[in-house]
Amino acid sequence: MAANVEIYTWSTCPFCIRAKSLLKKKGVDFTEYCIDGDEAERAKMSERANGRRSLPQIFINDYHVGGCDDMHALESQGKLDELLASGA
Repeated sequence: MAANVEIYTWSTCPFCIRAKSLLKKKGVDFTEYCIDGDEAERAKMSERANGRRSLPQIFINDYHVGGCDDMHALESQGKLDELLASGA
């Protein structure tokens, strides 16, 4: 079973676009929550992301990966595929 990947984004955010691009390149299906200007949704995301309000915020099987740089760091360490392979 594939991992459950969720990403909170802002439609014009270059880091959000970069993060989604990496997931698409890897052939990963993900659920995107585009929260453009929705402060209520951003507050919910922040609560879920341990207080982080920056975008994107990425979750794999409810594990908080962090933002774009965090996900790319996991990729460069060879750990992202392992997380993505651990289906729910």
